[in-house]
Amino acid sequence: MFPAIVNGLRDAGMDDVVVFGGGIVPSEDIQMLKSQGVAEVFTPGATMESILTWVKENVKPRVP
Repeated sequence: MFPAIVNGLRDAGMDDVVVFGGGIVPSEDIQMLKSQGVAEVFTPGATMESILTWVKENVKPRVP
């Protein structure tokens, strides 16, 4: 699903949207997903604190 989302966003001209997610993703797939535009993949065991820290550091608020 990640590549389809990234491609759809690009096709819509929304290159500034940060795509990240998580779940049970085989470790060998993570680098491939990142090379296709997924910013980060959190696997089971990632703490909420580590996810929130990553979001705060990598997702900038939109300014109207």
